[in-house]
Amino acid sequence: MNSVATAAVHIFGVRHLSPGGSLHLLELLQEVQPTAVLIEGPSDANSEIHHLTNLHTTPPVAILAFTEDVPVRTVLWPFAAYSPELQAMKWAAENGAHAAFIDLPSSVTVSMQQLRLEAKENMEDEETVTEERTESDSLHDASIYSRIAAIAGEYDYDMYWERNYELNPNKGAYQDAIIAFSTQMRELTEEDEKQHQRVEYAYNAVREAFMRRQIQDTIAAGHEPNRIVVVCGAYHAAALAQDFHLMTDQEWAQLPSRKTKLTLMPYSYYKLSSMSGYGAGNNAPNYYEMMWDRMRTNTLEELPHYYLSSIARWMRETGNHRSTAEVIEAVRLAEALAALYGGSAPTLRDLRDAAQTLLGRGDLSVIAEALVRVDVGTAIGSLAEGVSQTPIQDDLNRLLKQLKLEKYKTTVATDLSLDLRENRRVTSEESAFLDLNRSTLLHRLAWLGISFAKLRPSGQEHATWAEHWVIQWSPEVEIQVVESTLLGETIEVASAYVLQQKLDSCSTIAEASLLIRKACDCRMLEQMETARQTLQRLAADSRDVVQIVAASKELSMIIGYGGLRRMDTDRLLPLLKQLFMRACLFLLDAAQCNDEAASDMMSAMNELNRISLEHSDEVDESLWLQELLHLSERDDRNPRLSGFACAILMERHAITAQQCAEEVSRRLSPGIPADLGAGWFEGLSQRNRYALLSRQSLWEQLNAYIVSLSNEEFTRALVFLRRAFGSFTPREKTMIAELLGEMWGVHADQAAEILTGELKEDEVKMIDELNDFDFEDF
Repeated sequence: MNSVATAAVHIFGVRHLSPGGSLHLLELLQEVQPTAVLIEGPSDANSEIHHLTNLHTTPPVAILAFTEDVPVRTVLWPFAAYSPELQAMKWAAENGAHAAFIDLPSSVTVSMQQLRLEAKENMEDEETVTEERTESDSLHDASIYSRIAAIAGEYDYDMYWERNYELNPNKGAYQDAIIAFSTQMRELTEEDEKQHQRVEYAYNAVREAFMRRQIQDTIAAGHEPNRIVVVCGAYHAAALAQDFHLMTDQEWAQLPSRKTKLTLMPYSYYKLSSMSGYGAGNNAPNYYEMMWDRMRTNTLEELPHYYLSSIARWMRETGNHRSTAEVIEAVRLAEALAALYGGSAPTLRDLRDAAQTLLGRGDLSVIAEALVRVDVGTAIGSLAEGVSQTPIQDDLNRLLKQLKLEKYKTTVATDLSLDLRENRRVTSEESAFLDLNRSTLLHRLAWLGISFAKLRPSGQEHATWAEHWVIQWSPEVEIQVVESTLLGETIEVASAYVLQQKLDSCSTIAEASLLIRKACDCRMLEQMETARQTLQRLAADSRDVVQIVAASKELSMIIGYGGLRRMDTDRLLPLLKQLFMRACLFLLDAAQCNDEAASDMMSAMNELNRISLEHSDEVDESLWLQELLHLSERDDRNPRLSGFACAILMERHAITAQQCAEEVSRRLSPGIPADLGAGWFEGLSQRNRYALLSRQSLWEQLNAYIVSLSNEEFTRALVFLRRAFGSFTPREKTMIAELLGEMWGVHADQAAEILTGELKEDEVKMIDELNDFDFEDF
């Protein structure tokens, strides 16, 4: 490559989201009037430039590259309105200049980034810290950008960059400063002996060799070197300005590559702010748009006033009024802070500090929401109509039209009620199952994380055929759809891919059962069968009754309404039978638990009892009742669970009244410890209340038992009794009071008034103290 020709090319280094860079770049373009504008970006994305510069495309937008096979890898190039690269493209389009991206194509970039990631992970595994680190060690190990900020005496790199480059008004000085900055950065990188820095240096060297080759090809195509402007990241500026190595054909052939596809997608300021690292994003995209707007109108000196006024306006809208005088004082403080660093204008850090001091009156929480609104903003980009769509966008648009959901593609939230039952009043099958197919699509979108529709309670508790959705479209939903392209080219394929990934990493039976439910909601028969096999495999080794029952509950519900979704659930019946049997067989062992775990076990027993009733033809009901009887008779299991087992047996008439009376007498005999007797009664009282209330003998035995307790034992029993009676309704408590009144020879109304009345202050205090009572002292 001719060094004289190379030297004549204009190299303009930028930060990739930089209003100051855009301003100075446009000044250079107007001065040079280049015939070719070469831009750091994927060289296989040149066909997207005319879409990016379309007058109806509204930034922020991004180029997205994704691999066509799994594992899916992606690379993203975002652009804001003030991105120098986007401004360079627009200038070229308006002035008839050739514009092209000159960085490695996405197929190579995605492969090399994966290699970098693997190298970094290997290095992290090998690194060990064996000695105390000094301050200089920490500085040396910090990122290159943190080190530059520290050397410059700035709070962070963003503050350093803004003060020295964004707010640098000197025409021409910006470009020279960038070259000097780039040279310093590269020297610091080359001095770093850490392996990960060497990997990064090598990666950038490959990119720069390719970009130099692209510059040479442009010159060979007939463009005069002094009529070529190259827009690149600041780090690369010094290297591209020198006559270094060009990538050869042999070197190009040896680069790793994976086949990729490219698309444009709307982007958001929120996503820009959440990204990290030089060239990827910034923490305050909306603030930099404010800066760009004022640069274009030559009113940059008004930025502090506008920024702080915006903070005050947001505060007023939330009820925190701030006066104009306070805003003016905040501006003065920001300017004074900037002067301390020798700056000519306040940086964002200066403005934030002034806002906290004057508008927040020292309290950051007062202005926190306003800062987020003004710094980050809520802007979401959009693409011009007809701009290339990804396959999954085309598929969704087709489905919305087919299912008559196009009218819901609006920013206004709209309710949609669905009836999953077949509509027999219509002639076509498509119309008969319209709502069912709508439900399937909405469930698949929700599963993919596409927030187009949110499921709400239908208002009909037992109507499994009814669903209520709230539907709302937004540019952010569009982004989520595009991102799902990485998972598959259609909604169905993408949903199946995510479900299969979840199944591959599934490790608990509770998770597997939920995935079966999701497969049913999304009507994915193949994945439902895989989930069934996964659940069966995991359940074979599990003795966790609570998890087994949770899985059984999901299976029971799916079997119950699977027909509505036109899904064959017959294969789930043997698994439900197996899970039910395991839960019954391990019930006795699981009941040997503490009081906290007993609550979950009681819920599980409730569910098992429901399943035994609803699926009596499929599950072993006699085994369930047998194990309940064993548990009810045991004295060495949690007494609440033994009592609860007895209550279920009573309710189902599986024990006689005489057997019940004998068990009550045994459990509530004088001398039985309080936690055993009162705990058993608590379990017994959780079901079939009116059957209990009708047994006068039960209350007589409970009364005699409580009377027999010592003061200490009574205090202990009170915890269980309070919990037991706390779940009774006011009507049930009144009935108990009447029973006790009759037993004690007290008028029923009088007893009810005393027993259900408000507690005295000392009684409330005593009850509250029971929560912290240490019963291990007994």
